[in-house]
This record gives sequence, C-alpha cells and structure tokens, in this order.
Amino acid sequence: MSSNDTPDAAPASASSADVQSVSAERDAAPQFVLPLVVHIEKTDPPARTDALETAARAVLTILSDERALGEGEWAEVVRDWQDARIRKVVRRARGAEWRKASALPGITVTGKAAEVRVFPPVPLDGWPKELAKLQVSGTDLDDPEEPHAPDPDVPVLWMSPDLDMSAGKAMAQAGHGAQLAWWDLSDADRTAWRDAGFPLSVRTATPEQWRTLTATGLPVVRDAGFTEIAPGSETVIADHPALRG
Repeated sequence: MSSNDTPDAAPASASSADVQSVSAERDAAPQFVLPLVVHIEKTDPPARTDALETAARAVLTILSDERALGEGEWAEVVRDWQDARIRKVVRRARGAEWRKASALPGITVTGKAAEVRVFPPVPLDGWPKELAKLQVSGTDLDDPEEPHAPDPDVPVLWMSPDLDMSAGKAMAQAGHGAQLAWWDLSDADRTAWRDAGFPLSVRTATPEQWRTLTATGLPVVRDAGFTEIAPGSETVIADHPALRG
C-alpha cells in the first residue's frame, strides 16, 4: 500500500508557473493526511478494481458528510487538509486490527466485497495509535477477471496505462481523481452524484484512450512523486459526464 500519496491539484489547464505557485502555497500550509484503511483478510481479499472504486467513493463520502461541512465537527480539519496538499495514506487491516480501526470516528464504505474506512484528516505526525501501527505495504490485490466496460453515463476514473502502481498507490490516486472531480462540479451536480450513491467506475485506459482524454480538459491528477512514481506523473483523469466539454 502507498503512503504519503499526494497530488499537485492545480487545474489541467494551469501553466507551469501557476502549478509552482499553487504547490508552494500548499507546501507552506500546515500538512494533514486523510487516512484510509482497507479491510484485507488473507483468505478472502477484495478484487483490485472493487477496492479502487470503494476508496474513491469513501473520499467522496467524507467530503459530502455533514460533519465535514459548515460548522460540522470535522469541518475545520477537512478545510485545513484541503488548503494544503491533499495527502492520502492507504493502510491495510485484518481481524482485530480492522475491528479496532472501525471503532474510531470515521465512515466505512462498502463495494461489491471491498470495505474501506475513511477517517477525518490528521496531522502528519498525529496519527491515532490504532492506525499508526497498521501496515502500509505487504499485500497487493488482483482482479480475478477483466472488469467490464464502464457505463458511459457513470463517472469514470481513468488510470494511466503507462504506470505500474501498487493497489494502495492506485487506491489513493483514484481518491485524488474523485476529489478533483468533486471540486470542479457545480453544487447541483454534486448533490445529484451524492444522492445517487456516488456511482463510479475505475478503469485503466488504453494508450489511445489516454491520449484522447489528456486533450479534453478534464481534471488530471499529477502526482507529487513522494512514492513509487516520478514527480509530475499524470496518474488519473476524472471523466465525469457533467464535466465533459
């Protein structure tokens, strides 16, 4: 699983100077991280795509939760986190570890079989002990069969075909893509997506699809390069129907 996973969250159309300015401003702010814990039992791990989609929906769920909005109990820390780099850390838990993590304030989101619990952002050095001890690496995930073609009417988070990422890294990147789409949507489109239960698909684009998508102006995740891949790598394009030109 991937730790310290952070994108440069400037718009796809921003100039290099704009990106540097945004990055410097975010780096100067107090740094927080959004913890996500995926439930992985040795004997029955979830499919990779199911875990990626569930992680993305978990990020959207906490962003739209009333506790993260307005004067809610998580609102201030969520604002502070989004004002800095939107770091996410994915860790794994099983058995008693999962039960202890599930007892902490947060939200558990389920997919077909995957379970991901998302927690309010914490300072980089302020992890709850129940989460700090969880493993970041060690278990990867696979798809037992090829995922079916995505519904064109449902948002798709397209993963780059050029990058080889661990399941944890890819889960965090999918979460970044969902968050960038959320930021770009109108209030009405956000409400419609939330009320529908945040339907979405995560798929790996073909090289031809990726070349086409990069020219659309859709939100693009550019990784900061702290783990696994080079800084500035374009990892995910968020293809929400409401954002298509």
